[in-house]
Amino acid sequence: MTVTVYLPLLLPVLVALAARHLADRARPRAAVLGLVTASVLTAAASLWSLLLLVLTLFDDLPAMEALNSRSGMHLPEPVPDWVAVTATVVLAACLINLARDVHLRHGTARRLRTAGPTADGVMVADWSEPLAVAVPGRPGQVLLTTGMLRVLDADERRAVLAHERAHLAHHHHLAVLLAAAAASVNPLLRPARDAVIYQVERWADEEAAAGLGNRDLVARAVARAALATADYRTPTPALGVHGGVIVRRVKALHRPAPAGAGWLLALPAAAVIACIALEAIATLDFFQLLDAWLIG
Repeated sequence: MTVTVYLPLLLPVLVALAARHLADRARPRAAVLGLVTASVLTAAASLWSLLLLVLTLFDDLPAMEALNSRSGMHLPEPVPDWVAVTATVVLAACLINLARDVHLRHGTARRLRTAGPTADGVMVADWSEPLAVAVPGRPGQVLLTTGMLRVLDADERRAVLAHERAHLAHHHHLAVLLAAAAASVNPLLRPARDAVIYQVERWADEEAAAGLGNRDLVARAVARAALATADYRTPTPALGVHGGVIVRRVKALHRPAPAGAGWLLALPAAAVIACIALEAIATLDFFQLLDAWLIG
């Protein structure tokens, strides 16, 4: 097999580079959809490359070695055995990480759905920790804690609710889940995962600002929530309260909404196209090897 089977494992670097440049230049909706699609497809290509490498161990099966001995033919050795064995270990680790991430997220959502009484799609939990989060489900609910309600005035509460309802309306949890799953498969996609988490927050910020007609109010609610959680180890998940991200979101809300820069999605699109082409070549190479093994 040629280098084409290895390159898809590295091409997610292009998606990660695009994620950094998309940060505050493109419309959040376009950035989320583009990055999630590119992340999922390049992660799938990474898995397929690993699987192809694992399958090259086929020639080491006892039946194939016996055939090799009887016929006196020398079966082609596509990759060194240590490469195939390493790919097996990496593939298993990727699948374990993927399953663990999905399980943890599902378990967290299940626990939050029973955190407190619900009225009109809003669940209030009697927790001292300031927390506001969109909890997916059927139906989805907005979870607010008494700790968060105490630090927000009435207008800021409306802004927070509008933000969280935007998360639910656009199924942002699925975008984050897919981006996180892709990063579990290929660690090179972690910058893209972080960018998706940031962009879904920006998307919800813009939806709230448009719905309320007041960008300053949403910026104030985001900043107030950040100050409220400063003394707590766990950040506010749905508001993305962690480090400099809050500063970036507040600054973005004090500027006009992004209007374009969709051309920046050309880089992840190129990575996806390259991955598909390379995987097609690598798969053809593998079937040619399989033909040589089975038919001779």
